[in-house]
Amino acid sequence: MRLGEIVYGPGEQLQFAQFPTTAIVSLIYVIESGASAEIASVGNEGVLGISLFMGGNTMPSSAVVQTAGFSYRLRRDVLKQEFDRGGPTQQLLLRYTNALAVHCSLTASCNRHHSLEQQLCRWLLLTLDRLPSPDIVMTHELVAGILGVRRESITAAAGKLQRAGVLSSRRGHITVIGRPGLEASACECYAMIRHEYGRLRAKNSPGTAVPKP
Repeated sequence: MRLGEIVYGPGEQLQFAQFPTTAIVSLIYVIESGASAEIASVGNEGVLGISLFMGGNTMPSSAVVQTAGFSYRLRRDVLKQEFDRGGPTQQLLLRYTNALAVHCSLTASCNRHHSLEQQLCRWLLLTLDRLPSPDIVMTHELVAGILGVRRESITAAAGKLQRAGVLSSRRGHITVIGRPGLEASACECYAMIRHEYGRLRAKNSPGTAVPKP
């Protein structure tokens, strides 16, 4: 999955479910004016294409790769057949869908009520949870597109965090050098989203462990 790749667009008929392993994918909603913002992201804790087992074959959002990597792909008929069998797979997918709904709800609330710096910290922390290193390959322009703000606003917020010794930034890369400071600067939304995915892992059966985000 390549950086910037559009996995699917709004209303597109889905043929496969995607289970990211090292890739991270943004779910982005675009309104009629052309403005857009991320409503959630999917990494190694989840699946792209929940509509395939929830009664539809399309999604209202776009799915765009924010961090290049790999995923497993499963045909929709195979996924639906396994889901309809019931049992652990169905239960796990339903629990993930609930966690994703909480993620979407908290993102919407965060975007409405919290500062851009807090939103950026939330996004950076959720991204870090899915990466093996503190280095994020991402330009300020791409982050701005994900959060639905101007690039200059992201540059200003990142500059403030850099002066606080939380992160360093160079062209195309953002490196977190002080995670405790980043967590202290984030709003409560990050902790709540992380807790929800933590509950997903805790309830999972031992034989089908969900990767830690």
